[in-house]
Amino acid sequence: MSSFGRWIGRHRVTVLIVSLLLLIPSVIGLKRTKINYDILTYLPEELESVAGQKLLNEHFSNAGITMLIVENMAPKDILSLKEKIGKIQGVEKVIWTSDLFDITVPKEMLPDTIKNFFYQENSTLLFIQMSESSATETTQNAIEQIRSLLDDQSYLSGVSAIIKDTITLSRRDTPFYVAIAVILATIVLALTLESTFVPFIFLASIGIAILYNMGTNIIFKEISYITKSLAAVLQLGVTMDYSIFLLHRYEEELTRFDDRIDAMGEAIAKTASSAAGAALTTIAGFLALAFMKLEIGRDIGFVMAKGVFIGIICTLTVLPAMILIFDKVIHRFHHGTVLPSFEKTSSFVTKHYAWFAILFVLLFIPAFYGQQNVEVYYNLDESLPKDMPSIIALNKLKEEYHMMTTHMIGLPTEIPSYQIQELLKEIDDIPGIEGSIGFDKFAGVALPEKFIPADLISSFASDDYKLILVNSNYKASTDEGSQQIELLNHAIKKYHKDSFITGEGVLSKDLIEISDIDFKRVNIISILAIFIILFLLFTSFSIPILLVTTIELAIFINMGIPYYTNTAIPFIASIVIGSIQLGATVDYAILLTNRFKEELNEGHDKVEAMGIALQSSTKSIVTSALTFFGSTIGVAIISEMSIVSSLTLMIARGSLISMIAILFILPSLLIVFESFIASTSFYWRKKETIVERSHLS
Repeated sequence: MSSFGRWIGRHRVTVLIVSLLLLIPSVIGLKRTKINYDILTYLPEELESVAGQKLLNEHFSNAGITMLIVENMAPKDILSLKEKIGKIQGVEKVIWTSDLFDITVPKEMLPDTIKNFFYQENSTLLFIQMSESSATETTQNAIEQIRSLLDDQSYLSGVSAIIKDTITLSRRDTPFYVAIAVILATIVLALTLESTFVPFIFLASIGIAILYNMGTNIIFKEISYITKSLAAVLQLGVTMDYSIFLLHRYEEELTRFDDRIDAMGEAIAKTASSAAGAALTTIAGFLALAFMKLEIGRDIGFVMAKGVFIGIICTLTVLPAMILIFDKVIHRFHHGTVLPSFEKTSSFVTKHYAWFAILFVLLFIPAFYGQQNVEVYYNLDESLPKDMPSIIALNKLKEEYHMMTTHMIGLPTEIPSYQIQELLKEIDDIPGIEGSIGFDKFAGVALPEKFIPADLISSFASDDYKLILVNSNYKASTDEGSQQIELLNHAIKKYHKDSFITGEGVLSKDLIEISDIDFKRVNIISILAIFIILFLLFTSFSIPILLVTTIELAIFINMGIPYYTNTAIPFIASIVIGSIQLGATVDYAILLTNRFKEELNEGHDKVEAMGIALQSSTKSIVTSALTFFGSTIGVAIISEMSIVSSLTLMIARGSLISMIAILFILPSLLIVFESFIASTSFYWRKKETIVERSHLS
């Protein structure tokens, strides 16, 4: 490996030129990678709710249904607006009372079934059916054109409108996420490293790796907007360690070699071997997300695992080339750091290690209880700013039309009309149902069937299915909402086994059930994977247990804080945070444990060995943790999307909690269990060290 490092050193200019040229296809790939803004599309296709959504889209174009509330507008103007919207490309049809009755008929004279569904005091409701699903480019362009026709007293709601606002917000804010992460990471590095110029070289190298990662995402065809928002920030935070490791090793090798290229060759060889384990654990943590049933885990997991792999490759090729090219500039701007020697910290921890071991036990129970009982939310609208147009419209829809959630029921056409009439009565009697509407409520009750326009019939009846829209007073993702869905499902299955129910509430219910499975699955897989890697690194049964348990405590504390502060977190954070925090911060534990082992084999007793290990490792651990914190905390502060701000806040906080646990809790456990470690590990102590200790005793 050192010969490879020397080759990099001798061809440093070529390496840098090639790395810059590779940015061209990376930018092209970045531009061509599609972004998915609809989280519910990541639900498994075998779910009945997902299959039902597809059937509705095929038969009724209902997957992209949008609701428009119009206030204080004359019927003739509403009709004119309806006709204009209907001509927009991407709009299948617009449904309003004019499809059933002449607009000169006063709303007070309309059948209650129609009046209560379409009118509330000074407003009326129009249903806009899109020709494509909510997130397609055609639908999103249509939403933009519809909004251009509306005045200040018109409110467009529905999944399509929410996705439109999410796209606008994400595209506007993502560059700011990267900028704030870079600025704060630069500040941290400038204060903690001994050269003012080094942070810029680090960030340039990692920036190249980030662009490579984002460009190669084209192999997945599309990624989620959450992944796009977080990938650059996370990659910056989790791969900075390797750059710090390389620089410190290079500085050390310069004292042994006269030639800079030889020193860099040796530094690359030693960094590759020491960073391999750290990278493997981080990659394992991200890949564990790929085992989620909710496919967004695969999206985040593959992108970030690829990013870590590309990051370490760039650390061993691009970064050394940059350091050698700018070596004179780096050393010209040397200065002191704000970090102390940590001698007092080391002494304090080793002197009171027994108390820290007790603290570990005392913290575990409340931390575990907190993370088990933290409140989690699943609704997309709760993660978005309240002043977004679609959210204002959604809240208006909920308050004025009592449409907290709209369920969509598909019934096979072979069910007789009289049975559907019975079913509609059953549905309206279920607790929390505001009302329902469908073809069989129009035909024969509100209006004779022969007078119902063909366009309206096609909106609620096809050759194979009839559609019923059911408005619920219950919010999606609540216990009441889930119970209501169970009652609806039981009712419709009585009439035909192929009947189905879908919509936001049902999809959210499935999301809750899947998330619970995913949370357990991801945690188990990430712990097992990292346990195996640690076992191979240390050839020990006990070391993986101690290291993983320490970081699991940090994870429990991190996830327990929202419970004790009465804060709800997005479901995706509850699933992925443990895997990310474990994979990203176990590096610190590996670094400390490796140094502890080295000092034991130098002949020091366990307390003295830990004191030396702490003093020599703390600066690197603190620098890495603070950089990780800096690259994520800014996003948490500025992001208006709580699904992004909550996740980055927990990652930022988790890096500090893990740092504290590794610097104070882990040393105490390693000291207390050192004899047990020796008896359950291969090659923990050199034979001559054991013999020497026996002789001294």
